Amino acid sequence: MTKNISLTYYSDVLCVWAYISQARVDEVAAKFSDEVSIDYRFCSVFGDTAYKIETGWAERGSYTGFGDHLKEAVSEFTHIKLHPDIWQLNRPTSSMPAHILLKAVQRVDKGSCRAVLQELRLAFFERCLDISSRPVLNACLEAVGVPVNDVQEMIDSGAAYADLEADRRDQQILMVQGSPTFVLNEGRQKLYGNVGYGVIEANIKELLRSPAAGTASWC
Repeated sequence: MTKNISLTYYSDVLCVWAYISQARVDEVAAKFSDEVSIDYRFCSVFGDTAYKIETGWAERGSYTGFGDHLKEAVSEFTHIKLHPDIWQLNRPTSSMPAHILLKAVQRVDKGSCRAVLQELRLAFFERCLDISSRPVLNACLEAVGVPVNDVQEMIDSGAAYADLEADRRDQQILMVQGSPTFVLNEGRQKLYGNVGYGVIEANIKELLRSPAAGTASWC
């Protein structure tokens, strides 16, 4: 019998570690296509980029220091690229517009969410575009083939906002610390941060091996 395990993946679209981890999510989707369903959820780490970087990194070089930090941090990962002017040019003011867009995409065509998310990250990290800007967001939709007008209707109706609030509410219930976080087994197993694929796979295989793995104890 085919088992269906739910993997909830929390991330912020502007988080470089989530950008790195996307390849691991893609590998799960490819290797466990019949056993694992992936639910993309979003949390706010870069909801106010000026506060997080300009203020938070004021004593470490502000935007320049943060950009240099990212370049150093990802230097060992060959599967991603960073634009040399990352966080110097076309700085997004917030990740929230992209998250609202992605929740609207899930309403219009849920199967396209991963492709739109990937396009948004490529637009920012590789092409250094401002993905808090509506023209850039719409261009990402067009690149994937998702109807811009349909997505905008979901935003204008408030539905996308409600869905993003549901993500925030569930984040608190599940005690998700930040981006990226992998949640399995109804919140009993949480993998937070730069977690290797082997660890993610081991958790999935254990759940497939034993449906009772990780369930709450009687004590």
